[in-house]
Amino acid sequence: MNKKNLELFGLSEDATKEQLDAAYDTLRAKYLEERFMDGEIGNNAAAMLTRLETAYNDLVREFSESAATEEDGSSFARVEQLIKDGDLTEAQRLLDTFNERGGKWHYLQSVLFYRKNWVNESKKQLEIAIQLEPENAKYKETYRKLNDKINSDAQRSSSESVYQGQTVNSSDEGQMGGNFCASCIECCYLNMCLNCLCNGCCR
Repeated sequence: MNKKNLELFGLSEDATKEQLDAAYDTLRAKYLEERFMDGEIGNNAAAMLTRLETAYNDLVREFSESAATEEDGSSFARVEQLIKDGDLTEAQRLLDTFNERGGKWHYLQSVLFYRKNWVNESKKQLEIAIQLEPENAKYKETYRKLNDKINSDAQRSSSESVYQGQTVNSSDEGQMGGNFCASCIECCYLNMCLNCLCNGCCR
């Protein structure tokens, strides 16, 4: 809160919106009455009315922003709990209601996408969060861990890729259709024997 504006109304930094309204009404009524007096009193009253109006509007805006921040904080905590509980649909619905979408919003969206196994989308949201809050160590550490996982998964996938029809535990005779060729040889051998027998009988 603007300290000078609060002092103008005789308020401390822990003042409430209700206290501000009451002080404003009292001082405004006072200077409205003095405004019609002659000389310096009237001029000072007119100037004070302008100052009061400006200070009051600024403080009201600060109160609203503070209340919105508290509400967002409460909503963010709710989203985090929903994600932990596995209720991703409700967590997404609540995130979609936010008008202001800063680093915290994109971070939670990243976590939600990760829980859905949408790794690429999760990474993109985390990158936006870091752009909005470049000094946030938590976001940077999470991004590092996410990249490590992506690289690890890629290496594992590459190492598990083998020749189609061949497994790591395949024997030599089972490779490149070895068993199939052995069957062919056996079949051909039997045919040759039958041909020989037929020719012998015919003679």
